[in-house]
Amino acid sequence: MSMITERPVQGRPTGLRAGSADVGEGAAAKRDFRAVIGAYVALTKPRIVELLLITTIPAMMLAAGGLPDLGVMAIVLVGGALAAGAASALNCYIDRDIDQLMRRTKRRPLPAHSVTPRAVLIFGFTLAVISVALMAVFTNWLATVLTAAAIFYYDVVYTLWLKRRTSQNTFWGGVCGAAPVIIGWAAVTGGVAPMGWALFAVVFFWQMPHFYALAIKYKDDYARAGIPMLPVVRSAARVNREILLFTVLTVAASVAAWPLGAAIGLGPIYGAAALVTGGLFLAEAVLLVRRSRAGQPLRPMRLFHWSTTYLTILFIAVAVDALV
Repeated sequence: MSMITERPVQGRPTGLRAGSADVGEGAAAKRDFRAVIGAYVALTKPRIVELLLITTIPAMMLAAGGLPDLGVMAIVLVGGALAAGAASALNCYIDRDIDQLMRRTKRRPLPAHSVTPRAVLIFGFTLAVISVALMAVFTNWLATVLTAAAIFYYDVVYTLWLKRRTSQNTFWGGVCGAAPVIIGWAAVTGGVAPMGWALFAVVFFWQMPHFYALAIKYKDDYARAGIPMLPVVRSAARVNREILLFTVLTVAASVAAWPLGAAIGLGPIYGAAALVTGGLFLAEAVLLVRRSRAGQPLRPMRLFHWSTTYLTILFIAVAVDALV
């Protein structure tokens, strides 16, 4: 039997050392438990889940012409969150070799050895099965197929294949990022109307300026990991042109959706949001191009953060117009 020794603390009886050790072990166990839970939550990339749900709920409201069935909405929220979390966890498993090479990702649970690869794989597949099962039981076949396809596309087509092989990975990867819009629409109506595809186009085009801005910031990270993100393999001028192009397409798609959705609820609130926030988004993209041409610091994270604000405001406007 081993003995635990500790330095007596002045003013405290030393006869309570065993009890103090028990308390310390209990506190350590609680910290370890919280750390493990935190690691599993981090694997799901909550910020991405949050952003996906921001686009899904308003799409469902517009499809329903107001508040959809609350049960269906709850299932899509839970199922969608689990599906996004599953895709992210499996992405972390697949990318564990490169995540440890990048400053931005080296603190993720697998590079930090907070969890084992096997545990992450089981966790990801479990979330995927639960999410697809929920959609299958409580929604319809189209929403279920789209949910399963989005997980497969993100982890197999994008993460395993495109991400490491082509500079167009962000473009083609945008399909799964925009999928929640049509999944939500399909869950409500059993199909996807042209307006659903219009909102899909907005989110699809939006992802290029959003993620290219992030890739500019972490260009050296991606280069170190051997990931051919566009800023790594193309000139700054080319990247900035594409950012500007896809920002224009995003704003154009959002404005075009206004008359298309007028018959089902899109009104002046959405129109004002599309024009004002779209104009500001476009101004940020133009500013990035001008800074590049002038040889000034690009500050790409300004565009990155504003793009998130833009999408949030735009889809809140969709929800508001659907209600009024």
